[in-house]
Amino acid sequence: MERQTDRGPAFIWGATGQSRVVKPILEAQGYRIAGIFDRDASLPPPYPDAPFLGGWDALMAWLQTQPRPLSFLVAIGGGKAGRDRVELSERFVSMGLSPCDAVHQNSWVAASARIGTGCQIMTNAVVSEMASVGDYSIINTSAVADHDDQLGRGVHLMPGATLCGEVIVEDFVTIGANATVLPRLRIGSGAFIGAGAVVTRDVPPAVTVVGIPARIIDHP
Repeated sequence: MERQTDRGPAFIWGATGQSRVVKPILEAQGYRIAGIFDRDASLPPPYPDAPFLGGWDALMAWLQTQPRPLSFLVAIGGGKAGRDRVELSERFVSMGLSPCDAVHQNSWVAASARIGTGCQIMTNAVVSEMASVGDYSIINTSAVADHDDQLGRGVHLMPGATLCGEVIVEDFVTIGANATVLPRLRIGSGAFIGAGAVVTRDVPPAVTVVGIPARIIDHP
């Protein structure tokens, strides 16, 4: 990717797969990755060219030494990580830090779409006309939010997931890889849609659905 104008230093919270994906995107946007942190300080460094500096205590000590402005991205995905992603990001904002947006140059975001703060839009992802993506959400590789879809905060569309038009996705929902949600449905807060599922009716909050057509397998 072609590097843009220098946008200053940033750190990444998360040292596994999502970190590996977003680091080159942030660098192409002009950020300098000054450090990577993770709750598991025993992990191997995810990159040879960016320092993995440890866990939470190490981050708090490091922040005391860093000039401002300083940007960050919480790069944790998968499972039901949306709530953690939002809560951590909001904590960093309360400390005076600035969230990064990571938008791959090979994604397509319509001019009429709205992308919230701290979102991660991966390669070949599509956010179509009049769609809205809430703060700290991830639209992963080749995932599609079609026209007029409305996504809440901390949502994760995994690779290849497709939301057909006018779908409402509430906060902290994860849509599994290659799952499809048919038009004009509502997915309740905290729900998890299994990989490859085809959702043909509204999904209640905090349940897991799988299969074709999708059915509930886990209640709160």
